Amino acid sequence: MENCVEIRWHGRGGQGAKTAALLLADVAFKTGSFVQGFPEYVPERMGAPITAYNRISKNEIRVHSNIYHPDFVVVVDEGLLEAVDVTNGLSEDGAILINSAKPKEELIPHLRGYKGRVYTIDARKVSVACLGKYFPNTPMLAGIVKVSGVMDYIEFMNEMEASFNHKFSSKPEVIEGNMKALKMAFDEVK
Repeated sequence: MENCVEIRWHGRGGQGAKTAALLLADVAFKTGSFVQGFPEYVPERMGAPITAYNRISKNEIRVHSNIYHPDFVVVVDEGLLEAVDVTNGLSEDGAILINSAKPKEELIPHLRGYKGRVYTIDARKVSVACLGKYFPNTPMLAGIVKVSGVMDYIEFMNEMEASFNHKFSSKPEVIEGNMKALKMAFDEVK
């Protein structure tokens, strides 16, 4: 599709990949884009591999299918590199973002010959530093916005803050921690 960014998310049940994809769709919609954000439904259980998708465009989106040739891939759990072909159909003009403390040079041999751009972010480090617990979806969400350039940083941060204020209005510490995680994640993408 012309002028459309397609993103595929790979994670495990309970890591928030589906939530991050839906949040990205919500925030992009609020900035005036046409969007889709949806999971691929399979028997869901904690720890099982899951896939979620985003389409973001300035034009109306008329396609309603899974994404087979994404521009970007997000891997929330690096253990999936061995279990799932996360690069299947990935455009070499796009990029892959992997949650890992390892340098990308150690991950490239697990990408089945993928020759495009590879980025990493240590979402555990960001999450624990800002939230006190491991919630990888918030850092990964900021990371893919940075890598893909799908929206302006200031617009993204403003809309995320509004979303967190609505969702966590009685928990200001959650809002503050998540906003810190988003900001730190932008700096931590390598």
